[in-house]
Parts: sequence; structure tokens; C-alpha cells
Amino acid sequence: MEKLLNHLKGKFLAGLFVVIPVGITIFILIFLFNFADGILGSYLDSLFTAMTDEEIHFPGLGMLTGAVVIYLCGLLATNVLGTQLLRWWDRLLSRIPLVKSIYTSSKQLTKVFKEGKTSYRRAVFVEWPRRGVRAIGFVTAEIVRDGEPLVVVYVPTMPNPTSGFALFFKQDEVFESGMTVEEAVKFVVSGGMVVS
Repeated sequence: MEKLLNHLKGKFLAGLFVVIPVGITIFILIFLFNFADGILGSYLDSLFTAMTDEEIHFPGLGMLTGAVVIYLCGLLATNVLGTQLLRWWDRLLSRIPLVKSIYTSSKQLTKVFKEGKTSYRRAVFVEWPRRGVRAIGFVTAEIVRDGEPLVVVYVPTMPNPTSGFALFFKQDEVFESGMTVEEAVKFVVSGGMVVS
């Protein structure tokens, strides 16, 4: 039983790290399409509704189907043929201009959680964008410029930590946050809803 649970857990997690970047990409593209499509989308919805006799809904079926899809993606991601297919899929999505930026950013985000480590040294607070307001940031380097030690802090934008600002602060302008890097990333991704 434990072996089966470990198998399911491993494949599910592998599938999750495949599905999240694709899901985020599809979600954003659907949002952009719906925004651009505007009024025509509601007419198409009415047309499809008119073609069916009634709407049928099974509560929980979508969740179950999603879990099965994630598990199957995990199976695919952990075998030789699946690895080759995923490389081909990555190359394909990396060539499409708009899709490339969305897919690459969301893939980098999942990589942070998958590997459990980053180039960030520690999570800190800095006064930014003005004095009196504290933002969460990540120390990426400590350098000396003109004889003055400076701390390079990457301040991410919410909820996408792959975009943000690299800022230089004096050492006394950087305050300890009391959070680990992983906790701070969760805080950023959740839009401030997950606070450890």
C-alpha cells in the first residue's frame, strides 16, 4: 500500500509540474481571447446552448477529471517517450511569440517550487516604492561600489515572482523579514494571502 501511495504521489507531483505552466498559459490566453472577442463570445455561447436540449452538471466530475489528467501527465513526464514529447512541446511553445513569454515565466515559477531552491540568499523587507512602505524582496548579491557595500535586492511583482525590479540598497536599508525564501515566494504568489 505504501509503495502504491508513493507511486501515486510521485506521478501526481510530476504531472502537476507539467500541467501548471500549460494551465497558466491557457488561462491567460483564454482571458486575452475573451477580452478581444468581447460581444461575439456571448453570441457563440447562446448558439451552443441552443444546440443542446438542457445543461447537465455532475458536481465533482471536473475535479476528478483534472486529477486524472494531472496523474496521466505525471506518467508521461516520467518515461523516456514522454520526456522526448515534453522537450518537443517546450521547443514548440518557445517559438510562438506571445505564448513564449507566458509559458517560460510560468515554467520558471514551477521550477522554483519543484527544486525547492533558488539563487535567492534570503528574504528581506525594503522600503519601496517609497519610505514607510515595506516590500518583500530577495537578496541576490552583495557588492561594493565606490567603496560602499551595497545589497542587491530583487523585488518581485505579485503574483508573478518572475517579473520585478533589481534594486541596490545600503546594508542598513535592508531589514530581515523572518521568512524563509520558500515562505516569501508563497506569500508573493498568493498575492499576500499566505503569510507564514
